[in-house]
Amino acid sequence: MRFAVIDLGTNTFHLLIAESTPKNLKVLFKTNVPVKLGEGKINDNQIIPKAFERGINTLKNFSKIISKYEVDTIRATATSAVRSAENGKEFVLAAQNEANISIEIISGDEEASLIYEGVKLSGAIKDCSLIMDIGGGSVEFILCDSEKLIWKKSYNIGAARLMQQYFKSDPISNEEKNLILAKVQNELLDLFEVCEKYQPNVLIGSAGAFETFAELIIKKHNYLVNISEAKTYNFNFDEYIEITLKLINSTHTERAAMPGLIPLRVDMCVIAALLANYTMGRLKINQLILSTYDLKMGVLASLL
Repeated sequence: MRFAVIDLGTNTFHLLIAESTPKNLKVLFKTNVPVKLGEGKINDNQIIPKAFERGINTLKNFSKIISKYEVDTIRATATSAVRSAENGKEFVLAAQNEANISIEIISGDEEASLIYEGVKLSGAIKDCSLIMDIGGGSVEFILCDSEKLIWKKSYNIGAARLMQQYFKSDPISNEEKNLILAKVQNELLDLFEVCEKYQPNVLIGSAGAFETFAELIIKKHNYLVNISEAKTYNFNFDEYIEITLKLINSTHTERAAMPGLIPLRVDMCVIAALLANYTMGRLKINQLILSTYDLKMGVLASLL
């Protein structure tokens, strides 16, 4: 059996094609495209025309690739940008009519569950852990241990939302940082309450921005690690703090010149660093693990 998974994120559309045999699961193809569906008006709940067009054109290309691989089953999931957009259903209809791809808009709760299933497959969950997935539109938190999911929630404080609302200076000003952190603190009160009870001692970063942090560290120190082939990566906490503080305090031009930083994340990574650092500081966590398996692998697991 061949499966295609399409993850329509707020910033990036992902396509993963895998083949299942009785003995194993083999990834045949994967790609991602920086569609930036949340560009411009995500906080106004609108997919702007340019982003709408980019999204449909990307799905048309994905459809051609899927046909070439003679896939048996396709599951396409849309998250925060489509979920919250007033014209999200129009986008779903256009995808069906123009790209022959049927999109399922999933809730934040379903998104968190699928992220958990994906991360679980990576083998990253050993102790009581907090999974964090920083998307463009939303951020998901999942409290879990090696045996079960304990608690989960999706928050509308994604990097694209916060960036469009607050990030106007270059480099980001202290005032803007304080406004972002005040917003985050106010949103995450129930997260801190549940973590007070369960005391997670590890933060597991689900792909995305955390892959960027890992790439920057690997490039800086010339480590012999290939993130694209790894399931997990254990951060040295001091190296992590050093690179994220550098990102937060750098100008756009300085960040753009950093080896390992893709154009899509040049500004978004500042917000992601603020979010992750605030969460770890507030919860007194100093162990950080990257899981390269995320929602896509969770969706694949659901198909299997």
